[in-house]
Amino acid sequence: VQLQAYGGGLVPAGGFLRLSCAASGRTFRSYYMGWFRQAPGKEREFVAAISWSGSSTYYLDSVKGRFTISRDNAKNTVYLQMNSLKPEETAVYYCAASSRIAPTPRYQYEYDYWGQGTQVTVSS
Repeated sequence: VQLQAYGGGLVPAGGFLRLSCAASGRTFRSYYMGWFRQAPGKEREFVAAISWSGSSTYYLDSVKGRFTISRDNAKNTVYLQMNSLKPEETAVYYCAASSRIAPTPRYQYEYDYWGQGTQVTVSS
């Protein structure tokens, strides 16, 4: 599976962005999908994840109510809608795919494939 994340950019605090992650391959619907981010000088952290069908979603506590993860299996794409963005959320955002049957979505080692990342910059 090859993943390509896009949709990042520069937004003011309180603004919004929608990230997309396009996946190659016919088995996209069998992968849990996740979004992670890495701010300068910090470790990469979990942001959100979604199950194969989209029936289950998982979020970092600090983004609950502001971010929404979704997927369109017909388009092999996962999305991250980010609202009310904060300057401290400036980071490179990565999408990832897990082939595990029941992964613990917030752990990076559960994911087999990673996209190249897209930069999100939130100005204060």
